[in-house]
Amino acid sequence: MSVHKNTRKVTTHVLAEMKMRGEKISMLTAYDFSMAKILDEAGIDVILVGDSASNVMAGYDTTLPITLNEMIYFASAVVRGTKRALVVVDMPFGTYQGNSKEALNSAIRIMKETGASAVKLEGGEVVKESIQRILSAGIPVMGHLGLTPQSINKFGTFVVRAREEEEAKALISDAHILDKIGCFSIVLEKIPAALAAKVSKEVRVPIIGIGAGHEVDGQVLVLHDMLGITNEFSPRFLRRYHNLFEEIKSAVTHYIQDVKSVEFPNDKEQY
Repeated sequence: MSVHKNTRKVTTHVLAEMKMRGEKISMLTAYDFSMAKILDEAGIDVILVGDSASNVMAGYDTTLPITLNEMIYFASAVVRGTKRALVVVDMPFGTYQGNSKEALNSAIRIMKETGASAVKLEGGEVVKESIQRILSAGIPVMGHLGLTPQSINKFGTFVVRAREEEEAKALISDAHILDKIGCFSIVLEKIPAALAAKVSKEVRVPIIGIGAGHEVDGQVLVLHDMLGITNEFSPRFLRRYHNLFEEIKSAVTHYIQDVKSVEFPNDKEQY
């Protein structure tokens, strides 16, 4: 029997139990009240208020421009639409790198002002001090390794990470560090499936994959990509479950035609 069917609220402890029992964890992004409500009622385990909001909500090319205030705004809306799922909030670029005191202050603001359950940040050993300081305040932290979009200017490309032995070893080492210091889960993005499977077996905490194969403990996708609201992004790991871009466009076109031809509103649709 599924662990999450027996619990009213998904917690970090529930996710640990799910890994132990071999039950896969489902995770999607959301950025607003209405979508969060739909995801929650559908039974999603984890909702990530991703810094991907920078792309799909604000229209930027990368995740770098989004601010802490903007993330707090989006996350607050998601929390208000969520009763059961665990809500995790991405800490945006510039709020934790290189300054553990600022990292703690940023994480505290997120938790106090949004009501979310946890924060997520990118990196391994280089952000260890920041993670430890956040954890010391009792704030759960989800790690993120592999392709780390906030470091796009360092890497200069969104290609698959950790194909070479040296980078793969570093990723495994970082995963063990995050596990040891107390992260409750780790996202692995766009890395070879065999490497992700190895990490999932070696560390105690749940591993959530995005472009990391099926031998991990759960999966995450960006909601707008998976629903086909965005249509210009098509990596190999993405499965589109809908084509809402065309469906919404068609509905709006129909509405425009009805307004122009005075088909809307009809006699029944007025007072």
